[in-house]
Amino acid sequence: MLPPEALDKIRQQFDHAPYPRVPLEQSPKDDPNSLFKHSLITAYYRREGRVIDPQDRLILDAGCGSGYKCLMLAEANPGAKIVGMDLSEKSVELTRQRLAYHGFDQVECYAGLIEELPQLGMQFDYINCDEVLYLLPNPLAGLQAMRSVLKPDGLLRVNLHSAYQRRRYYQAQDLFRMLGLMEGNPEELEVGLVHETMNALQDHVVLKTTTWHPIYDQQPEGVLVDHLLLGDKGYTIPDLFGLLKSADLELISMVNWLHWDLRDLFQNPHALPEPWDQLVPNCSIEDQLYFYELLNPVHRLLDAWCGVATEAEPPDSRPDRTVQNWALSDWQRATLHLHPQLRTERVRQALLAACQASQPFEISRHLSQVSPTPVVLSSSQALSLLPLWDGPHSIAAIAHQYQRFHPVQLPSLEPMTPDAALGQAVELIKRLERCLFVLVEL
Repeated sequence: MLPPEALDKIRQQFDHAPYPRVPLEQSPKDDPNSLFKHSLITAYYRREGRVIDPQDRLILDAGCGSGYKCLMLAEANPGAKIVGMDLSEKSVELTRQRLAYHGFDQVECYAGLIEELPQLGMQFDYINCDEVLYLLPNPLAGLQAMRSVLKPDGLLRVNLHSAYQRRRYYQAQDLFRMLGLMEGNPEELEVGLVHETMNALQDHVVLKTTTWHPIYDQQPEGVLVDHLLLGDKGYTIPDLFGLLKSADLELISMVNWLHWDLRDLFQNPHALPEPWDQLVPNCSIEDQLYFYELLNPVHRLLDAWCGVATEAEPPDSRPDRTVQNWALSDWQRATLHLHPQLRTERVRQALLAACQASQPFEISRHLSQVSPTPVVLSSSQALSLLPLWDGPHSIAAIAHQYQRFHPVQLPSLEPMTPDAALGQAVELIKRLERCLFVLVEL
């Protein structure tokens, strides 16, 4: 644990500037990307391939800050009970006010350290520890504390700052530490001096070109979380896996898993050069992620969902449960759900408007941070999905719709048979399930 004086400095920084700085009245209801990441349904499906009801689940926001992510958790998980905990009493009070303002009364808030979580006497279905772990002086102790209050089948979201992606910011922090701007709790004076320094530098100076952006002039507090962030540290993929293993946890999935596909870094993902053609199909998940990080360190966060480690079935040796390899008999028993963040009237109306205009429907526009490439459906494909806005359905129901809107097969122009419609409906759902736009369970 940090010495008391160092802990007080960090507490003072967040008492002075609770993070994130979001107006009390602002709601994440219209931010489906954030709700998707904060949904227990998303994380649970990534592990189990099944849809979970968040009703009455106990969810912890560890390091809740000013409460905006607590609000996201409440919006994304209807009926769940939310608990927020933060080291800053000022932040905890803001969290209480924010959740009350938006009408959520199933919320409890506590001031304290993550290491003190066991004192709450609770066991959680889901723990969100977002933008916190890299600030802890002993992240392993924090992970172990969260592991101790996680139910055996619970899920934990944690993230670390990437040492490779943020290396210039750590260089900037070293600079401003040398200038004495991080000896106390950085406030307006120190932020102003950073602005003066960076704006006075010539434009070709490396630190300016790599760490300074116009947004800092509109949002000065950004300097506090980039250039003057007390306790900030960077980590690598091996560091992440090492911490998880030491805490008796294991990776389930990266939160932005489609953006970590090693094959996508090559011009032809289906014809890799030597030695990658032999290496990629056979290397561990950890090695694939580390190769990606070394080749393309673009992700600020190493953002992961994890769970309690199961020695009997290591992640890399488990059977492939993905729908991509299902037999037709599996599909005929399956139930299809539209992800809750797409099953909204706004998205449905956008689909109908595109179809009425005989235009393709870009479904990924409504969850724009999930897929690295656009996911576009023809009008008839989009119309085939309409039953899912009413509730779960079988693949047969989607195939029936598909046949209605695809009366002939291309390019043969032969009549669309029920079997052909079923096969094409399966391929459509496979494509959408990869992004979790459609959730498929047996």
